[in-house]
Amino acid sequence: MKQVKKVLKLIIEGGRATPAPPLGPSLAPHGINIGEFCNKFNQATKDLEGVQVPVEIVIYEDRTFDFVLKQPPISYLIKKEAGLEKGSGEAGRQIVGKLTKEQVRKIAEEKLPDLNTKDIEKAIKIVEGVARSMGVVVEK
Repeated sequence: MKQVKKVLKLIIEGGRATPAPPLGPSLAPHGINIGEFCNKFNQATKDLEGVQVPVEIVIYEDRTFDFVLKQPPISYLIKKEAGLEKGSGEAGRQIVGKLTKEQVRKIAEEKLPDLNTKDIEKAIKIVEGVARSMGVVVEK
């Protein structure tokens, strides 16, 4: 069992990791091979190009690393599902889109492994809350 030195949680654009800031300076102090990380990450996310991908990087004492890709943020999934460019600047006042219950359930099921619940009904509530804060209405 390798000794864990640090666990970093970052959001990196899929297929476009480079050693340049902000990624390089985040990884450099831990002594891992940044070029190797970028290559492995870009390979793993080549289908998600342009998508903000949360990643959890486990850095070991021997300067090796592992990483786990997470689902894109709920806000990204909502924008994709509703066909929006961005959320509302004035949530509550300005409605920018609508989602059906089925679309909300689909997003909740996709994001469920990353949420702090295993209950799909609670996951749906989380997605509805994010949608509301973005000015997206969920149809009854």
